Amino acid sequence: MPGGCFRGPAAGDGRLRLARLALVFLGWVSSSSPTFSASSSTSSASSSVSAVSAQPMLPGQCPLPCECSEAARTVKCVNRNLTEVPVDLPPYVRNLFLTGNNLSVLPTGAFARQPPLAELAALNLSGSGIMKVDAGAFEHLPSLRQLDLSHNPLEVLSPIAFSGTNASTSDPSPLMELILNHIVPLGDEKNNRSFEGMVAAALQAGQALRGLHRLELASNHFLYLPRDVLTRLPGLRHLDLRNNSLVSLIYVSFRNLTHLESLHLEDNALKVLHNRTLAELQSLPHVRVFLDNNPWVCDCHMTDMVTWLKETEVVLGKARLTCAFPEKMRDRVLLQLNSSDLNCDPILPQSLQTSYVFLGIVLALIGAIFLLVLYLNRKGIKKWMHNIRDACRDHMEGYHYRYEINADPRLTNLSSNSDV
Repeated sequence: MPGGCFRGPAAGDGRLRLARLALVFLGWVSSSSPTFSASSSTSSASSSVSAVSAQPMLPGQCPLPCECSEAARTVKCVNRNLTEVPVDLPPYVRNLFLTGNNLSVLPTGAFARQPPLAELAALNLSGSGIMKVDAGAFEHLPSLRQLDLSHNPLEVLSPIAFSGTNASTSDPSPLMELILNHIVPLGDEKNNRSFEGMVAAALQAGQALRGLHRLELASNHFLYLPRDVLTRLPGLRHLDLRNNSLVSLIYVSFRNLTHLESLHLEDNALKVLHNRTLAELQSLPHVRVFLDNNPWVCDCHMTDMVTWLKETEVVLGKARLTCAFPEKMRDRVLLQLNSSDLNCDPILPQSLQTSYVFLGIVLALIGAIFLLVLYLNRKGIKKWMHNIRDACRDHMEGYHYRYEINADPRLTNLSSNSDV
């Protein structure tokens, strides 16, 4: 073997040792580096957690009895038996649910906060036992678009509840939807005229609700709507008056509601729509009217309405409208009636007929008692009449005697000389 290729065992062993030492060194460095980085990251994470936990909770993050979702911008305080609006509402809230509580009173500035609730757009207060809403209760809510006060026994509703405390100088309310279904006070279902006026005053106050698009007043036992209650709502598009007790619309004007798209009048006590109302509804370019479940009286006063129904496309479901009175016309479809079917015969409702029968029985009983009294006292009455007859006879004989004396001149002279 050539000598240049020979390598001694000492040289080979030295290189092997060096290679092993290098590998051991490199392995130690690589193993120690991750350990150091992991320990450093763990220490930094633990320090950050401790820093976060050391920070105090910011006010208004989420009220204790409520559920909050910052991603959905929603706060729900439902069925928590709250007696007032929480003071620590988060400023990001856009949808606020305060239903099923016991708020009783909404005072002035009930939602005034620092920072303000500038993004609150939908506020639901239904079924929270609210009996009083003070002036300016919804101030400082510049983005409020929808307000639901349904199912609250409202006894006091300030005329400027939906505007500022000074309605003459405050800006119009941003409200676009106002829901006031079933807000009639407890025990006031039959005597609610003042309640109707109270609601009308709140709707007519200044220019507060001129931007309102939807108004719901269902299930409030309204007998009528006050005059010009809708004149301050020119932007109204949806009006819901169903399930009330409206007997007429003669005081209501729809003339200025040129944007009205739907008018719900189902389940009321309407008997007929008069010509002025028919003309106003026909003049609205976009309106659709719902008239189901009303007790229509099909007599001569219904002639114009039947003619209008046959010609108009305003009323949806008009083929379902039927007569309720008189009895012979019950369940007749209005669109199938002719003018010969509509007359004003004096047909009384069954209740009135029963009343008149009862009145006749009472009068007959009184007459029978009077005749019985006369019969039992017939002798006394006969004697009394004889006495009157005798008195009249004596009186007439006196007049007759004086007449005979005055007629004979000799008796006249004798009577004149008798004193001498």
